[in-house]
Amino acid sequence: MNPAVSDQRRRPSSAVPGPGVFRPVALDRFSGAVAEFLAAPGRTPVPVPVDGRADLVAGVTAANGLYDGLRTPAPLDLGVVLGAEDLPAGVAELAGPFARRWVDEKELDDAAGFHDRHPGTLLVVGRYDRLNLSPVRALLLATYRGGGHALTLLSGRDGASVAWNVAKQYASAGRDVDALGLFTDTDRPPRLPGVRVFDDRDFERTDIQGEILGTRWRRVVFQGHGKDDSVNLGEFTICGLNPAVPAVPGLLGPRCAYGLPCYKPEDKLVPLHRVEAVEVVLSACNSGPLADLALYDPKYQLLLNALDGPARTVVSAVSVHDSDRPENVAWMRAALTGADSVDTLNASLAGSHPYPAFMRFGMPAGPAEEAPPAPRPADHRPDPLLITVGRRLTALLASELLPHNHALRPRLTKLARKVDLWAARPTHLADRSPDEILASLTADLQSLDHAVAEQVAENPENEIMNYPAYFGDRSTLDPRVHEVTCHCGRPAQEFTRRGLLPYVLDTTCAVCMRCGDVTFRVPAAPALLAYADDEVEQGGVLEVRAALTASRPGPVRLGLFVPTYLREDTVVEPRTVKVRGTADGARDVTFRVRFAAGTAPQAYYFTVYAVQDLAVSTARRHFGVVPRST
Repeated sequence: MNPAVSDQRRRPSSAVPGPGVFRPVALDRFSGAVAEFLAAPGRTPVPVPVDGRADLVAGVTAANGLYDGLRTPAPLDLGVVLGAEDLPAGVAELAGPFARRWVDEKELDDAAGFHDRHPGTLLVVGRYDRLNLSPVRALLLATYRGGGHALTLLSGRDGASVAWNVAKQYASAGRDVDALGLFTDTDRPPRLPGVRVFDDRDFERTDIQGEILGTRWRRVVFQGHGKDDSVNLGEFTICGLNPAVPAVPGLLGPRCAYGLPCYKPEDKLVPLHRVEAVEVVLSACNSGPLADLALYDPKYQLLLNALDGPARTVVSAVSVHDSDRPENVAWMRAALTGADSVDTLNASLAGSHPYPAFMRFGMPAGPAEEAPPAPRPADHRPDPLLITVGRRLTALLASELLPHNHALRPRLTKLARKVDLWAARPTHLADRSPDEILASLTADLQSLDHAVAEQVAENPENEIMNYPAYFGDRSTLDPRVHEVTCHCGRPAQEFTRRGLLPYVLDTTCAVCMRCGDVTFRVPAAPALLAYADDEVEQGGVLEVRAALTASRPGPVRLGLFVPTYLREDTVVEPRTVKVRGTADGARDVTFRVRFAAGTAPQAYYFTVYAVQDLAVSTARRHFGVVPRST
């Protein structure tokens, strides 16, 4: 065992004097002992039948050091016993207080409609071999996303194990049993205060076996790859083997069932039934499959091994799932606040799976009205702005629009890496809150938008301004055309070219038969029109009103430029300007173009541009310079 042990490990128990919270009894005395207990609940130990089960005797001994009092859990709305004839007399009576109403097993003949007929929370009690796809799958799917401890199970490998799991629900953990632990082989989650976290870096320098078996846990999670017989923690392994029970002839087993050595170092195995924890969470795929889905003989099953131990609650995965950083962080927060593990984990995965990943074996910790509210099902979609920006970055970086040495490429590449990270589910749901991600993204966008606006003001022929032609050449015309009004007051047609390649953005253009192509923009970009007098005298000032409709509330950079051949004869005020787009999007911005007295009289044009979230929108307007009147 690691000598650097925590002060949370192996502290003296505060168990009540006498025989403890539980007392082993012979099977033929169990029914009478249950009646005696129920006649004075909380005054006598809970009876547990342990005939021929040395593992249950060890489990009772460990539990008497883990729990120091008795309480009756808050009842669920409805209860069903599966295969009551296969359970020891007294089990149904011992579970009786756990449901307000009990119905006959025949009610589950139509399991798919059971929840419609009997809404509310449901408790199912039965031997593991009765937990098959029918009826449990229909019950799981019917109660999924319902929240509020919708489905709870009490089970075990045989009648004695079921009785043991029912009995444990009456126990209350000692106040000194307060350790929270997360052991993960697939993640390096943040280390929240109050939770002891071990990841792959710790597995190489810490006696993980000693940490697990040497601590009394209130809640502990084992997360990693595995099957229904094991969870990998580096070279350490959470093992489902229960040597005290016989194998079933003809059933498949892991390597050790055939006399072969374990696939992991045997001195680093962690027998799950020896883990002293009030709640054990097995966050590995198929860690608790239904009986007709299991790969291995029950002798080797993680779920059954955990149920044989002292844990009052066991959380296991019925099938495959994508648990990662979001679930680890969500579980840690739930553990610190007392929220339910199954409701929390399933809600976190609801945006990825249409089915429930985890099942609860053990009564909820308290009545629904006293427990923290069940979390809402997660929506794994990041903020739409992140997706929009990601597509624009792809278009700018993956295409040949910008040359390899363009001044913006390093900064765009850096932001693209961030967006890719933020779009990944483990990051945007755990490492940083959506608000933090959005704040960081908008800060980066403001800085880049400013850089784009200044580069265009400095050189209007910047490659980024060629996007309408570049994307348009790699697009096809959308046949839908809209009639709009040009800023000259004449009718115009607005149409969209749809990009043909993944890195080609759609482009929308408005064309007037007098003014030509007057506006360009990409999807969800600011819309612009430019209004000005048709003529200005030599040496005069042309006032331009840019009508801006922002794509979203927030900063927008605007600028105005004239053709290169006119720049020496003009001064644009302001060169660029930052304004804030409003909720309704509409905003007028004024520019002034001052002309030299010697400006040649003829027709010219100016272009107003707006930059928001890496999208550049333009509006071009023709005007004429006329001789100065005398």
